[in-house]
Amino acid sequence: MLNFFSSLCTLIVSVQLLKIVYNILYNHVIGRILNPAPNFKKLGKWAVVTGSTDGVGKAYAEAAAKKGLDVILISRSKDKLENVAQEIREKYKVETKIIEADFTEGNKIYSNIEKELYGLDIGVLVNNVGISYPYPDYFLELKGKEKIYHDIVQCNIVSVLAMCQIVMPGMVEKRKGLIINVSSATALFPSPLLSVYGASKMFVSKFSQDLAEEYKKKGIIVQCILPGYVATKMSKIKKSSFFTPSPKTYVESALNTVGIESHTVGYWPHNFMPGILTSLCNVSTSFVTWNVMRTMEQIRRRALKLRTSN
Repeated sequence: MLNFFSSLCTLIVSVQLLKIVYNILYNHVIGRILNPAPNFKKLGKWAVVTGSTDGVGKAYAEAAAKKGLDVILISRSKDKLENVAQEIREKYKVETKIIEADFTEGNKIYSNIEKELYGLDIGVLVNNVGISYPYPDYFLELKGKEKIYHDIVQCNIVSVLAMCQIVMPGMVEKRKGLIINVSSATALFPSPLLSVYGASKMFVSKFSQDLAEEYKKKGIIVQCILPGYVATKMSKIKKSSFFTPSPKTYVESALNTVGIESHTVGYWPHNFMPGILTSLCNVSTSFVTWNVMRTMEQIRRRALKLRTSN
């Protein structure tokens, strides 16, 4: 039985490695021949990025500016918005606009966002804003759970719906545009002790896939990215590595897949772990869930111990 399981794991890893090699060749060679990279500047004058003062959101804002787009930054900290806007203006010589908005506040913020965006030629929308748990925990035991769950739903789900409703009519009218919705690799496999966060990211994944199909005939590209670990404040990882890239490295890689993959982890090394887990899920979901659960419980114990010591 042990030999069988070992052989099965070897087979799964081998298949996953072949898929990774294929993805690299397709995304960077074959796919680009069949689908030339879109000219971002021709999509519209402005790029809108939510949650744009740190991490992946800031990296997307900088990447858009690097491609020659003017950038609209939306986040909750006015000081950070002003600093990032100035940094982008000076470095890339583009226009910037800031909109202060706390996405946890719900529907009341969107009338102002819509007013601020009215009449602007928006070619790119990046729905990046999102929050997670402070640490993995059981659904009923997480301290401050009522506010945390409310904020997750508002930031991770409602913001995506509302921003698409605000920006997409202009894209439909001119029959071109790009929407990038940031999900998470947790949408690809079981995520116990992060149940509300995982479910919110699954929503983004499903919504994006169906939206892409609905509006591709209107000339709108809808892409969902499902990153694994990136060295950001949310992941609490400070140092980047090969499997945990910096936001800049991750976004540069993800942008190379626009027009090729509508549903992607965005960074080819991230294919490995989610791919193995999803492949194992096809064999035994309970085995994968058990392993993820054990890992999350270990992280939870360390977090609770740290809180107690402080």
